[in-house]
Amino acid sequence: MRTFIRRIGASLVLAAGLVFGTSYGEAENPQLEAVQGGMTQTDAVALATFAGGCFWCMEPPFEKLAGVNSVVSGFSGGDEINPSYRQVSSGRTGHKEVVQVSFDPGTVSYRELLDVYWRQFDPTDAGGSFVDRGAQYSSAIYFHDEEQRQLAIASRKELDASGRYPKLIVTEIMPYTAFYAAQDSHQDYYQQNKIRYRYYRYNSGRDAYLDEIWGESRMDPPKYAGFRKPSDKELKQRLSDLQYRVTQREATERAFDNTYWDNKRAGIYVDVVSGEPLFSSTEKYKSGTGWPSFTRPIKGVHLVERKDRKLFYTRIELRSAMADSHLGHIFNDGPPPTGLRYCVNSAALRFVAVEDLQQEGYGKFLSLF
Repeated sequence: MRTFIRRIGASLVLAAGLVFGTSYGEAENPQLEAVQGGMTQTDAVALATFAGGCFWCMEPPFEKLAGVNSVVSGFSGGDEINPSYRQVSSGRTGHKEVVQVSFDPGTVSYRELLDVYWRQFDPTDAGGSFVDRGAQYSSAIYFHDEEQRQLAIASRKELDASGRYPKLIVTEIMPYTAFYAAQDSHQDYYQQNKIRYRYYRYNSGRDAYLDEIWGESRMDPPKYAGFRKPSDKELKQRLSDLQYRVTQREATERAFDNTYWDNKRAGIYVDVVSGEPLFSSTEKYKSGTGWPSFTRPIKGVHLVERKDRKLFYTRIELRSAMADSHLGHIFNDGPPPTGLRYCVNSAALRFVAVEDLQQEGYGKFLSLF
């Protein structure tokens, strides 16, 4: 059935190029905006570069995420300097069509971007992507640093082990070298040419395949990915009085008289305001203090640390990245391997049991257990 869809889709898409004058036969200016090395990473801005077939189809899912600054279509991986779209699409330059994502790692993590990335294409196809055939349309992750490399490898291994695909994942993970932005007519194509884009995408077979593999969950990036913090008035209505005072006014709940201090169930703890994942029960331990205590947050999760001088000595306050919720404090009296104690208020947390992770959109954390 999948092969039939691709064959029919290829004919219709090529026909669409003749009718609409899309990039499959268009004459275009070969001079592109070259970005040697791409944009620059800083503490506040990080880059991710992904290949997943037609870059028109890879832009929309990332542009919808909170914390993403920009998504640019272009080319990476080849030796040719400043290649044109026509040169790349011919397959002679060694480049792949990619999107380069500029994002705020304090709002959306690289791991979350990977979770969205895998839901957009067929990672078991080494010969291209749907009706677009050739290595220039095959999938790849170009890592910008060692942390990205490790996260990408772990993510691919986890997905391979999940049994979701009937074949092995062949998506390459390679060091990033350079990025060349495609001309303006290819940027935000799904917005500039809505009818043509929908016609192409539908007939390419991409959506039919993704529906088959992912079902309803393919359209659901992590629920916390598109989070926008509610107004203070809304928070007062949504949260209990204690939850509001703890997360928004830095209050501290009573020791030994809170929801999770002695919780022994397997699962993860998420921000009660945003739902962003914070801690795993695998790192929780009994500190004897009367509050939930953890040796570290979930790997890849970014937490905000601030100096707190409200008492007679300086403490390190702990806050969530997306919701800016006050969580608790960090102390240097924890057990190995970190020697740290993340002392957190139960009122700032919501517990998601391991058996509910998939249903609630946290399936990627099942590997922790």
